[in-house]
Amino acid sequence: MHTNPCPIPSGALLIIGGAEDREESLKEDDDGKKEKHLEVLEQFLKLTTASEPLIEIVTTASSEDPGETYLKYKKSFESICNCIVSHIHHDCREQVSLEHIRQRLKEAHGVFFSGGDQLKITSVYGGTEFLSIIKQRYIYEQLLIAGTSAGAMAMSTPMIYAGVGRDEMIAGNVKVTMGLEFLKDVCVDTHFVDRGRFVRMAQVIATNPSSIGVGIEENTAVIVRNGVEAEVIGNGVVIIIDARNSHGSNVVNFNDENLLSIRGLQVHILSRGEKYTIPQTNEPHK
Repeated sequence: MHTNPCPIPSGALLIIGGAEDREESLKEDDDGKKEKHLEVLEQFLKLTTASEPLIEIVTTASSEDPGETYLKYKKSFESICNCIVSHIHHDCREQVSLEHIRQRLKEAHGVFFSGGDQLKITSVYGGTEFLSIIKQRYIYEQLLIAGTSAGAMAMSTPMIYAGVGRDEMIAGNVKVTMGLEFLKDVCVDTHFVDRGRFVRMAQVIATNPSSIGVGIEENTAVIVRNGVEAEVIGNGVVIIIDARNSHGSNVVNFNDENLLSIRGLQVHILSRGEKYTIPQTNEPHK
């Protein structure tokens, strides 16, 4: 009898489609008071299950001033509950030293990857002790890992890192690499409806039919428990693209003029409260 060597994670993932409401983005009402709509960030803190969560904000992907990005999230989290919010940032792989942060990583209730450039996250942290500690704690402890925009895209494998506009319609022009592998055989894309990214996701899973595409709209997120149980929260929709029964793809016949064709895609559109079980295509046969 075969057994599945992959343990069920004890931790959870919060995968955010980007542009989630933060303290500085809230609008003021007629009395000059900000209406509090921080559902996604509130859920992050709630999922830590700690009364005073220890949070690490990783801004390595940030294309903005990383210090400013950290302070924005710190302000938002502290407006929601009593928590201790710390900052991690590395500009290159050579800077990744755990001398001052190893203990923090081992004690954190939640790790939050900000947006920016997902390729920077994977190239800086791939194969490091930093990533190993986080993965081990996610699998064997109740560590919560969250990512928004690029930070969300980096969680999956395969991971998109290039291909926009007309490029995403041309077979072979969407670039994919290994992500951080918190989710295997799942490709995550963000800002999905706002930036019209359906075709590029379809192209990715046409080349990887065992993978499920998860496209998440802005200010929307997917909670993943037990590694496979997904639930939608937030104000937008999540689009699931399943190519396991697809056919008629021309994705291998790529050139500068060959637009993508693929038939037989299965698509689900899910909104707040909807649940979805991520298929496990590599489960052992009984």
